[in-house]
Amino acid sequence: MNKTNLLAGTVLAAALGALSFGAQAAEPVGWYAGAGVGQSMVDESFADDEDTAFQGFGGYQFTPYFGLEAAYTDFGDVDGRGGLGRFEADTISLTAVGTLPFTENFSGYAKVGFHDWDAELGAPVVGRVTDDGTDPTYGLGLQYRFNDTFALRGEYSRFELDDVDVDLAQVQVRFDF
Repeated sequence: MNKTNLLAGTVLAAALGALSFGAQAAEPVGWYAGAGVGQSMVDESFADDEDTAFQGFGGYQFTPYFGLEAAYTDFGDVDGRGGLGRFEADTISLTAVGTLPFTENFSGYAKVGFHDWDAELGAPVVGRVTDDGTDPTYGLGLQYRFNDTFALRGEYSRFELDDVDVDLAQVQVRFDF
């Protein structure tokens, strides 16, 4: 079972179990911002490595169940196989976020959208090779709301960069205004 299927199964099991708790509170409507730190992972023919990644995000929650979110993500650097070099990438993304409250403080969310990425490969033989593009991104997350202005989130996302998939597992803080 790959990481994506394992995460999807875990989130689905948690969501179904949490539904039995009953009470559902509304997600605050309005502007929010936050930051995350985690691990980016590349498992491709040219690289199988991970590095620390950082993300800053902001968005608007239109209803308790729907919002739009923009983010900047720095995936860090990963080493290529066989001395190929170092691969680094960053991106700006825009996603639609659907939220499903399970309890008064606990909710799950899914996001889907597009991201505009820049990547660079520093290779010993050919020097620096750069590429960029716009591709899909999607992810799942769980959120625990401490109060109306602060929440802690755990998220697993995938960012497609042409034929390369970069996975990102992170912990985030969210501040609502």
